[in-house]
Amino acid sequence: MEQYIRKAFAAILEKIKSGDIREKTVKCWVMAAQEGGWKPGDLENIPFTLLTETKGIDLIEHTVAVTLGAAGLAKAITETYDIMPFEINWDFIYAGGLLHDVGKLLEIELVDGKYRKGHKGRCARHPISGAILADRVGLPIEIVNIIGCHAKEGEGRPQRVETVLIHQADFATFNPMVMMAKGLLIEEGE
Repeated sequence: MEQYIRKAFAAILEKIKSGDIREKTVKCWVMAAQEGGWKPGDLENIPFTLLTETKGIDLIEHTVAVTLGAAGLAKAITETYDIMPFEINWDFIYAGGLLHDVGKLLEIELVDGKYRKGHKGRCARHPISGAILADRVGLPIEIVNIIGCHAKEGEGRPQRVETVLIHQADFATFNPMVMMAKGLLIEEGE
């Protein structure tokens, strides 16, 4: 599983300057996969959400898109603002983006060929289980904040700026899918 994770996220992992954060990010994914009972290759089939039709977009693709989206937002801010009102930690952007949904490996299960929310997922949604995993492998508490607060669990809670950027990138990839399913997404020529 470790080799699979390293390959799937290679381009982003190499951007993490801290070797400790990089290795613990990989370790967190491996631990989640093992505890969830997933094997290499399984992750490319897990839908990134169970809340709407995903049109075949899997958890790995979603994770990369959210991470790159958050990094794009951070880059736009740092390249545009003459005076930065806050600091952006790039290692936190990349590791937090890669880990924001790692808890889904515990939340989701495959039964009779169908993905569903399992018992662990009903007890603790992925932001909670992912934050616990990150803490268990010794990632910085700031990354735990990113994972634990990237979704509704973070509403009204103190957050890192990286948490906000990852939240925005996450919902920028999720909301159009929900709108499409509800017939609310206006497409070209409509």
